[in-house]
Amino acid sequence: MQRRKSAVAGLDAAGVRAAVLESFLKLSPRHAVRSPIMAVVLLGTVLSGLITIFVPGHLGFGAAVTVILLITVLFANFAEAVAEARGRGQAASLRAARRDLVARKLDTIGKNETRVPASSLKPGDRVIVSANELIPADGEIVRGLATINESAVTGESAPVLREAGTDRSGVIGGTKVLSDEIVIEVSAEPGHSFLDRMIALVEGANRQKTPNEIALTMLLAAMTLTFLIVVATLPFFAGFVGAKLDPLLLIALLVCLIPTTIGGLLPAIGIAGMNRALSANVLAKSGKAVEVAGDVDVLLLDKTGTITHGDRQATAFHPLAGIDHSQLRDAALLSSLADPTPEGKSIVRLARELHSAVAEPERADYLQFTAQTRMSGVDLPAEAAGGARSIRKGAGDAISQYVRSLGGEATSELAARIEQVARGGATPLVVSEGRHVLGVVELSDVVKHGVKERFARLRAMGVRTIMITGDNPLTAAAIAAEAGVDDYIAEARPEDKLARIRAEQAGGRLVAMVGDGTNDAPALAQADVGLAMNSGTQAAKEAGNMVDLDSDPAKLLAVVEVGKQQLITRGALTTFSLANDVSKYFAILPALFAAAIPQMAALNVMRLSSPSNAVLAALIFNAIIIPALIPLALAGVRFKPATAVALLRRNMLIYGLGGVLLPFVAIKLIDMALVAIF
Repeated sequence: MQRRKSAVAGLDAAGVRAAVLESFLKLSPRHAVRSPIMAVVLLGTVLSGLITIFVPGHLGFGAAVTVILLITVLFANFAEAVAEARGRGQAASLRAARRDLVARKLDTIGKNETRVPASSLKPGDRVIVSANELIPADGEIVRGLATINESAVTGESAPVLREAGTDRSGVIGGTKVLSDEIVIEVSAEPGHSFLDRMIALVEGANRQKTPNEIALTMLLAAMTLTFLIVVATLPFFAGFVGAKLDPLLLIALLVCLIPTTIGGLLPAIGIAGMNRALSANVLAKSGKAVEVAGDVDVLLLDKTGTITHGDRQATAFHPLAGIDHSQLRDAALLSSLADPTPEGKSIVRLARELHSAVAEPERADYLQFTAQTRMSGVDLPAEAAGGARSIRKGAGDAISQYVRSLGGEATSELAARIEQVARGGATPLVVSEGRHVLGVVELSDVVKHGVKERFARLRAMGVRTIMITGDNPLTAAAIAAEAGVDDYIAEARPEDKLARIRAEQAGGRLVAMVGDGTNDAPALAQADVGLAMNSGTQAAKEAGNMVDLDSDPAKLLAVVEVGKQQLITRGALTTFSLANDVSKYFAILPALFAAAIPQMAALNVMRLSSPSNAVLAALIFNAIIIPALIPLALAGVRFKPATAVALLRRNMLIYGLGGVLLPFVAIKLIDMALVAIF
């Protein structure tokens, strides 16, 4: 993983050369008009060049102004080209995983196979993939399980387990099966696979501007138009005081008035935001998703796998009075034989460790767990050993309601057992046979180390955290208190998640949600930021606007920080750009009116050597500050949790005050260098 990240952290010599070439190609008017500010600078470059050529007496000074303005545009193009080149570098490593594959396509009855080009596969086709073969297309495993090397996508060398019938059944074309054999149902059209979309996104070709970026672009365009009008009318006002303004000085004034620094860096900031998300192994389907993550007010997180380690293990059986321990143990084992979840497997393992000799029945009807029933179980036929039996296991209220429907009764002892287990922070799972409750299985989970501190960081940012769990309220309360979340939803169903998201949004708040299962898809689609797990189902990945390639649910916390960093970076550089214009005014204005209005010399606070040197020094600083800030635009301003007031104060002190003082020093040094050279 580290090797992959370091490979894209910067550009090699070839990447720099490509970015330089791209800087010249971006001089085309079609590209220039995308940025009103840089379009004005490019127009000023052309006009100053024409004045230099056709107006006598401007050759030396005019040529210098023209060259400096051209360099300013090239540096702005270079900033964008560098950001795009980093994206193309990332895409190149991903494109290596997309090659001309051959698929073993199964016929409609699933027995005979035909070798076909992977590019011909359509959604619904089924293919078989064995060990050491590459998966030909995106899809869902419908039969079997296998370990898969996804390093081509995630950069992680450790193999992952994918299994049919679970929330970790999704696979990606171009990844490699390391063991066993699986049957995959294709889910993506040719050319629209996960890798295809990922490559297009990281290259920046399909990057759309975010709402904040559009708003800032409109603001900068309005400022540019305003200053354009101001500069265009200056000759008329100067005529009243007998001053004659050099058109080259007017062009220089305009370029220094408009916020060229942020105008040149704005595209790079947007592209870099998506690249930073990808460097955290999060694929953002749009720049908007990254930026909205920085504005979220509420985070909804599943308990299992996000706040806790997620591998809940059966640790004890608690039979009710009159029930033998072995009876509860064996019933729990039988109800879990077909349960593919880690919890179900752990119940079987614990029962075997406690010397259960129950064999798997030859005939049985297994009831799969659903989010609606919140229980699973098994029905054994009358001819089975021990006669007909109906065993269920699930949440306490679901089992209580089930046994009541059969004429049984949930005793107060059961409620006490559930409360006892829940108060210890464990999850109680109730087992019944027929209309009789047998007892409780204790499932233990552990809160992840450092989660409480992460939630404290989010709270400092003004983000409220809500834990979602199917556990009973007592267990949920215990885990919520230990993890330090602000609120929780217990015994949650898919519709409960969706309802809570809609309620928060109705209150004007932006909501983020993380999920990996098909039942999470509605909530992921409804949330303003939906982070789907790469290991999850295709439905979840399609519904979310971000995909975590590492399948780490806690990554949502990092995504929020990436979004905050992008917003802070744009705000900081905007503040700096507007602030350093103040210093440039003091260099250009005295040069404009010094001859006609001697009193204007008082504004020459930097004591610059001559009007022409003042203009050149201001323009040179205006040009070189753009490449100087490229590393900051790409890496982002360092993020620290703070309130909006604290962030504004820091921006004004560091980037506002620094933006005013730095040009004074730099322009004076450049002026001294010009005097020494000429």
